[in-house]
Formats: sequence, C-alpha cells, structure tokens
Amino acid sequence: MPEDSVVEVAPANDYIGRKLTNYSILDRNIDSKGIDTDYILLNGLLHYERNIYGLFKDIKSQASSGTRLIIIYYSTLWKPLIKLASMLGIRTKTEEANWLSHEDTTNLLHLTGFEPIRRDGWVLLPIYIPIVSDLLNRFIAPLPFFNIFAMVNVLIARPLLQEKPTRQPSVSVVVPARNESGNVDALFNRLPKMGPDDELIIVEGNSTDDTWYKIEEAYTKYKDKINIIIAKQDGKGKGDAVRKGFSLSTKDILMILDADLTVAPEDLPKFYDAIVSGKGEFINGSRLVYPMEDEAMQFFNILGNKFFALAFSYLLGQRFKDTLCGTKVLSRDNYLKIAKHRKYFGEFDPFGDFDLLFGAARAGFKIVELPIPYHNRNYGETNISRWKHGSILFVMLMFALKKFKFI
Repeated sequence: MPEDSVVEVAPANDYIGRKLTNYSILDRNIDSKGIDTDYILLNGLLHYERNIYGLFKDIKSQASSGTRLIIIYYSTLWKPLIKLASMLGIRTKTEEANWLSHEDTTNLLHLTGFEPIRRDGWVLLPIYIPIVSDLLNRFIAPLPFFNIFAMVNVLIARPLLQEKPTRQPSVSVVVPARNESGNVDALFNRLPKMGPDDELIIVEGNSTDDTWYKIEEAYTKYKDKINIIIAKQDGKGKGDAVRKGFSLSTKDILMILDADLTVAPEDLPKFYDAIVSGKGEFINGSRLVYPMEDEAMQFFNILGNKFFALAFSYLLGQRFKDTLCGTKVLSRDNYLKIAKHRKYFGEFDPFGDFDLLFGAARAGFKIVELPIPYHNRNYGETNISRWKHGSILFVMLMFALKKFKFI
C-alpha cells in the first residue's frame, strides 16, 4: 500500500490524537469535518463493531471519491480454531463478537454505497515455525485454491459517489509513433472531439522511415484546428514515449492511442464516457471480445494474450481479458499517484502498459475493461517481437508476483 495519508479506525474508546509521518490514527468517532485521506484502514474492527452498517455509512458520508476503504478481518473457516485458542489462553486478545463471511461483508458494502475492488487471503499458519511458516504464509497462502483457506482477509473497496463534475473535462490523447509514416494523416483526420479543449500529443520514437517529417507536416496543416504537441522521445521503447507524452500533457484525462490505428480513434469517446461517468478509474481496452479482422492478431499472439490475461487477473485481483491492448485511459490526478510510487516496481517496463496497470492495482483503482474491435494494420509492421517481448513480459510477471503476492 502506498504511503499516502491513512486513517486507521481501530476498536478503541478514546480518540488518539497522535500524528505520525504520513499517517493519522483515529477511532470510531470520525471528525465531522470529513476525511481528507487516501486510505481508511479498518483493522479487525468488524469483529467488535455493533453497528457495521452505521460505521460504513458514517465513512461513506465523509469520504471523497478517491478514498479507499481497506478492511482486514478473519475468515469464518478459522472461527473454531481461534475460539479454541482463546479458551486455551494461547491468545490474549479479546474474543471476537462478530464473524462475517465474505458475502456478508460485500453485502454490507453494497448496502452502504461501496464497491468492492479486490480481496486477498493471507496466513495459513498463524504460529511461527522456522522456514515452514514463511513458506506457507508468504508463498503458498496467496496462491489460487490455497487462499480459500487463508486466515486473514484484506478487502479493498471504493465509495460510489454521485459527484457531478463542475465542468466537462478535456482530454490529452498521447500517441507514441515509431515507423508509422503512413498512419499520420489518418490519425489527424479521424481523431474525434470529446472534451471542450482536447489536445493531441505525438511522441516520435527513433523511426527509420519519414514518420517525423510526416508529423511536422501534419502539425503545420492541422495546428489551427486542434491543440497539437509534437516531440521526439529521449529514450527507447513505448513506455518511455508514453511517459514523455504524459509529462507534456495539460488536460484532465489522459489517453494512450497506438499510432498503428488497429484500435480505431472513433472508439475513444467510449473510453471518455466510461471514465467521466465514474464506471471506472482506469479504463483498459479489450480486443478479445469482438471478432477481429483476419490478420489483426496472429495465433501465438492470441495465446500469449490469454495466458497473460489469466496471470494478471490473479496477480492484480481484478478481471482482465486483454492486458496488452495499448489503449488505456485514466485521470491526470490518478496518473500522478501512480508516477509518485513508480520506484516501487522499478522503471524497466519497455511497453508502459504494466507500469500503469501495476500502479493502478496497487493504488486500489477500479479497473474496467472496455471491449473494442481490433483492426488490421493499413501501413507498416508491428514493433512488437513476439518471443523477445514475451520473455520480457514473463520476467515482469515474476517480478510483480513478488511485489503483490509473495511479500
């Protein structure tokens, strides 16, 4: 969990007025002025709170749309063993009054206006045995099937707030372009209007054709019709180009559109509607729902996409069908939160997709997939090397597994 502002609502009777670095700890009585924090932690409180519905309602009434509620509670499967440990004096903690199933907790969240985002299970062996405890609790407990039997559950939820925007947001469409000369004019001609003052940012990436010349030519031709920013990237890879484009952007919503136009620019308003309406905080395109054109994706690429989709769905705790689609959308504020903690995962992602996906999942953002048609290229060849980049993806998957699950 990123070290942003956190409020811990703990089972205590007195207000604890201590201020720690980046943290403030409160009890059940939340300040009537509201909660100005990124995360609210309920650490075991559900087992002792007599009015969980009222607690959730109080938090909801004062939380912002960016607040995340983190709930830690025991699994009901462990109730007999925990009660036995209390009876035998092995545990010194007060015996729990409430035991809620996952369905109970989720239902109470729904009733009070929260949306569960993800849930993880931890701890299979609550006593210390050298080597064995670490093996079971760190490496086995997070795995599928075994996490069903985990003792500790960690659930993340977000408040569903009907906040009406004070103004219609504008969009920065960032297009990384390498050897895409033949697609530049089509990009300018087909880009739809979404917000009142959108901008198009093209970052050219060391092309060997005349892509940069075409970009300059289009800039001169269209600069009076749309806000345009053009630049050459400093490093290598799509990820570096996307980060440069985002650093040059000035609008409220950030979009990535690949210059090959296999995802149609005409589909971008769907992403705009999804994020403006609050359906999600990170909108990820999915090319594997609708039938695709015959040559749009090769067979082994489809298999690779499906494998990584399953792996990342487990890893990040939210459903993914297509992690490799280049079209991704999020707000500027949420991107800055991701960028703030980028060092946690490192900056070795050459694609840029997983840098954003990992950051969004770690911050507890609601990730939503939006199905879109996938089209054939009309110009050039893909910049993706199936086996080379596939091996890089696998290494990244293993690295993220350690950061998300084996911690």
